[in-house]
Amino acid sequence: MIHCYQLNGYNIVLDVYSGSVHVVDDLAYDVISMYEGHSADEIVAAMLEKYSGQSEVTEAEIREVLESVEDLKTKGKLFAPDAYEHLAFDFKERNTVIKALCLHVAHTCNLTCEYCFASQGKYQGERALMSFEVGKQALDFLIAHSGSRRNLEVDFFGGEPLMNWDVVKRLVAYGREQEKLHNKKFRFTLTTNGMLIDDDVIEFANKEMHNVVLSLDGRKEVHDRLRKTASGKGSYDIIVPKFQKLVESRGGKGYYVRGTFTHNNVEFTKDLLHMADLGFTELSMEPVVCGPDEPYALTEEDKPILFEQYELLAKEMIRRKKAGNGFTFYHYMIDLKAGPCVYKRISGCGSGTEYLAVTPWGELFPCHQFVGDPKYSMGDVWQGVTNTALRDEFKQCNAYARPGCRDCWARMYCSGGCAANAYHATGSIKGVYEYGCDLFRKRIECAIMMEIANAGLEPAHKE
Repeated sequence: MIHCYQLNGYNIVLDVYSGSVHVVDDLAYDVISMYEGHSADEIVAAMLEKYSGQSEVTEAEIREVLESVEDLKTKGKLFAPDAYEHLAFDFKERNTVIKALCLHVAHTCNLTCEYCFASQGKYQGERALMSFEVGKQALDFLIAHSGSRRNLEVDFFGGEPLMNWDVVKRLVAYGREQEKLHNKKFRFTLTTNGMLIDDDVIEFANKEMHNVVLSLDGRKEVHDRLRKTASGKGSYDIIVPKFQKLVESRGGKGYYVRGTFTHNNVEFTKDLLHMADLGFTELSMEPVVCGPDEPYALTEEDKPILFEQYELLAKEMIRRKKAGNGFTFYHYMIDLKAGPCVYKRISGCGSGTEYLAVTPWGELFPCHQFVGDPKYSMGDVWQGVTNTALRDEFKQCNAYARPGCRDCWARMYCSGGCAANAYHATGSIKGVYEYGCDLFRKRIECAIMMEIANAGLEPAHKE
């Protein structure tokens, strides 16, 4: 399987199963595009006709290109066979250990964001705060079920976790005590809307949080339209100075500013660049996931605009990097030389198997987007995972288990996509959220192109 596309003047050929990326001239691009399903003579004839006005394109040159393609094929760098399919369904037999928890320390929030999948932090249930005892048991559960894995991850999540800040601090202290006893290392993350950030939060987060995720949707008018306080006022002016102070004091430690774009701001590149101009260099911007009848839902008419936005963003990021004021966009982070292992390429994030969400009452769910849905309750932090049939279903949730992924060139990059998005779009965790897939494919195309441009390769055409 190969994927050929043209972007920013580059002719790009991706060999899906080897992961090889080839940047080629026009003739090689056209030859490779015809290579499967056509004889050498048919390709030569087609190329001579197409390039009839270019005297330098001769039969000898075309056959030389064909030989180069055949050589790359022999070396496994073009038209490589699928070496992964026979591995995919072995994963259901794996003895999976748990490596990460999303601790819902607060099922309540001090904002009333209209697009919130968690119903303003309540998750279709009652408002609640996690007790220290439940959180402590969750950490004990993680340690007990982590096997020989040393590095463990815990995300303090909500709602708004800063509304239960004392418990967060106590749980971090408890985790640090347990590290020494069990030869484990906790990496804590805090996800916050920023409203309650103060000097104490900043000092503690800089000391203890491996990463901090800060929610900001971009320009003031965009952010304030949907992210409002209980009194109906926008939160932009409150949180931006707090975010800037926290990031400035992080001293290079991990953080990223995460936004959501909707039908209201399909030109989301303006919002990302605004955030970069505020001094934030680690950025993410996710498409809203909601019902199609919501006024802010993305539409089919939005899609070509979004494709254009991703391309504009990639080109601007290349320009800014050359100018010395670059920034990172989460969805363009890609490693073409090493990348994730085969297991991660196929199975993805590990929701429902290696990664679980914990409610304030200690109930376990596959991830934060399933919380509150009784069909996806997996057990609790005292008894562990008791719904083993559901866990086994998630073990098989991979790029090869979804029929809709069979012919997709991007499946080795998305691992079949988000199970929660698939479920909400189709009613099945093995379904395909087609709109999200289209956006993902465009992002991967842009990310690969950026790697090529940043490596200093010259495009075949100037745009």
